[in-house]
Amino acid sequence: MTATAPRFGRFPVRVLLAVTVLAGTLLGALLAGASPAAAHAALTGSNPKDGAVVATAPKEVTLTFSEQIAMGDDSIRVLEPSGKRADTAEVRDLGTGGTVAYGVALHSGLPDGTYTVAWQAVSADSHPVSGAFTFSIGAPSSTTVALPDEQAGGGLVGFLYGVARYVAYAGFVLLAGGAAFVLLCWHRGAAVRPVQRLVVHGWVAMTASTLAMLLLRGPYTTSGSLGDVLDLGALPAVLESKTGAALVSRLLLLGAAALFVAVLFGAFAKREDGAEKKDLTFGLAIGGSVVAAGIAATWALSEHASTGIQPSVAMPVDVLHLLAVAVWLGGIATLLTALYRSAAVERRAVRRFSTVAFVSVVVLAATGLYQSWRQVGSWSALTGTTYGRLLLLKVGLVAVMVGVAWISRRWTAQLAEVAEAEGATEVAGAEETGEAEEKDKDAGTSVDPAREAQLARQKAAVATAERKRNRDADHERSGLRRSVLAETGVAVVLLAVTTVLTSTEPGRTTAKAGNAQAAPAAPAGPTEIRMPFDTGGPKGKGTVRLTLDPALSGANDMHVWIESPDGKALDAPEVKISFTLKAKEIGPLPITPDRITAGHWTASAVQIPMPGDWQVKVTVRTSDIDQTTIDKNIKIG
Repeated sequence: MTATAPRFGRFPVRVLLAVTVLAGTLLGALLAGASPAAAHAALTGSNPKDGAVVATAPKEVTLTFSEQIAMGDDSIRVLEPSGKRADTAEVRDLGTGGTVAYGVALHSGLPDGTYTVAWQAVSADSHPVSGAFTFSIGAPSSTTVALPDEQAGGGLVGFLYGVARYVAYAGFVLLAGGAAFVLLCWHRGAAVRPVQRLVVHGWVAMTASTLAMLLLRGPYTTSGSLGDVLDLGALPAVLESKTGAALVSRLLLLGAAALFVAVLFGAFAKREDGAEKKDLTFGLAIGGSVVAAGIAATWALSEHASTGIQPSVAMPVDVLHLLAVAVWLGGIATLLTALYRSAAVERRAVRRFSTVAFVSVVVLAATGLYQSWRQVGSWSALTGTTYGRLLLLKVGLVAVMVGVAWISRRWTAQLAEVAEAEGATEVAGAEETGEAEEKDKDAGTSVDPAREAQLARQKAAVATAERKRNRDADHERSGLRRSVLAETGVAVVLLAVTTVLTSTEPGRTTAKAGNAQAAPAAPAGPTEIRMPFDTGGPKGKGTVRLTLDPALSGANDMHVWIESPDGKALDAPEVKISFTLKAKEIGPLPITPDRITAGHWTASAVQIPMPGDWQVKVTVRTSDIDQTTIDKNIKIG
């Protein structure tokens, strides 16, 4: 029968391979501009702020974050200009009402100069975070402290950990997707050696990468030194963490997966009875689904989905997303292996996979849409953050794969059923060989063992070449192989983008941190406000001048001067002051200052509980019956 090519002719393969190369180039460009290990918890505030100059030494340094983090006693270090530790190395959790804040107390009697604050922690989604900033006491000065050049999770250890993450995802795709292809689409594939090797290689890749991540986890989140990989003393701390527990659970589930693979390629592949094989298929499908969902949950319970908004919804959605990715991409890899390495894959098997792939893409799109909304949150974050741009690249690659899949479906519609014919040819060839050997035996011919082995190798090579020639002569099957190969190339890049996405700060978090950094800076040092007043009585007009130092949350020194219109001190009988933070419904907090001299009042250690736009009310009494209350807002950082 003369084959008729689909209408698109020979266009797809070269163009799609070019698109694959272009996607890889774009991915490299994005990664080149990204930090070694962008994290998912962002520093949203500090006291003192970065670059602030305070009049007196603060009692402690506090840091505020966008989400929960894990910190140790040495996670915040405050260094004097000389490099000497200025903190007590006792980190305290100061978070209240959903606010994530940590602080470390400072030694007393600190000298003036520029201080460096260096911090490092692990975010709730398993990624290390770190940073550094400076503030000055009295006035800026030179410092011998050098800020770190790279973030936590970078360097060679960060690179190796990222490679292990990619291998783990790829292994899961091959293991779960290959097994799903056999059970759902091609039962005969359980006995095909290349397919068996593909699935087993997926299991080995997952196991090896999980063990590597366990060993790399300690230095990845702390020192960053490759020499600490074999330091088993750090392993207990890793196992007590959420990520360590997830990795150990993954290893246990991989043990169950090994049993599943043994049954699939053992008892299932050898079973001939139709009813028994159907029952075994059902059992393997249920057991395999449970194991695959459990392995996918080890990612969902320890990474992106486990933190942020709606984690109870995000985690099962993430499991479905990972399963859909594995079934789709792993099925493509298995189909490609079958098309290139096995005798033949039936058209009905390819059609079944086409249906399975369509369902997977639908699930992938639905779950991906939810994940995108959850992690990005706004159109500006979609185009203005690294995470958003990577997400757009991923969507583009999925669209390309769907287009190639449509091409593959067109080839499938013209695919001839040749498996049975090739199988019959192989059986006939085997029978002829058997008859020839039987004749040699009947004739009493003595065959040299070396010669016999050589003839066997030659026959195998001829048979392999013949099968390859027959496959290449099948125009439809060759077209399908090329389109599936293009799908696989795009899938490799897509999986790389997905891996990078899981280690990149989500757009929603980036935008939140950016908004916090874009907020008006807290005043550095004393802040002064002036408020005119008129009590209505004789000598009842004047101006209140109030200063607050350092105008930050915590203890402040307050001075109040009352002046007459000619600028002279006005000795009012009574002055009262209160602070109110309307945004948080805090206050009024009453302050009764002490009279120092005529027209001058003061109060020390005025406690401001948190930064914000505070309303200051001043009540001035100029006689027994004449008084007034005036107010003005003051920014306190």
